[in-house]
Amino acid sequence: MIGRLNHVAIAVRDLAAASEVYRTTLGAEVSAPEALPEHGVTVVFVTLPNTKIELLEPLGAESPIARFLERNPDGGIHHVCYEVDDIRAARDRLVRNGARVLGSGEPKIGAHGKPVLFLHPKDFLGTLVELEQA
Repeated sequence: MIGRLNHVAIAVRDLAAASEVYRTTLGAEVSAPEALPEHGVTVVFVTLPNTKIELLEPLGAESPIARFLERNPDGGIHHVCYEVDDIRAARDRLVRNGARVLGSGEPKIGAHGKPVLFLHPKDFLGTLVELEQA
C-alpha cells in the first residue's frame, strides 16, 4: 500500500537558521519558506537525491509544531511522509485495520499541493505518519 518515502519532517525553532545549516554546512539545496496557515506551519524543503527533508517552524502559538517544541525544546524529527496512490482508499483500508486518522479524517492539501492525512503515532510505533497522494 505505501509507496516511497516522500520526506522526513524536522521541527525547528528558527527556520532561517536551520535552513542555513543545511545550505551552508551540508551544501544542500533549500527551497524558499512557504507559510501553510491551514497546518499552522512555515516550511522549507531540503532536496536530496532520493527524498526530501522538511523543516517545520510554528506559525503561531496554536501550531502543533509549537506544542511539539514545548515538549522537545531542541526540535527533532516530527513525522515521516509516505506516498500512496489513492489517499482515500489508503485511509479506508487503514481504518478497517484499526488505525486512527487524525483530524476530521478528510484529506487536506499539503505543502506540495497534494492531499495529505496524518495517522496517530500510537498506531505506528510512536511515529507520526503522514500520507501524501502521489
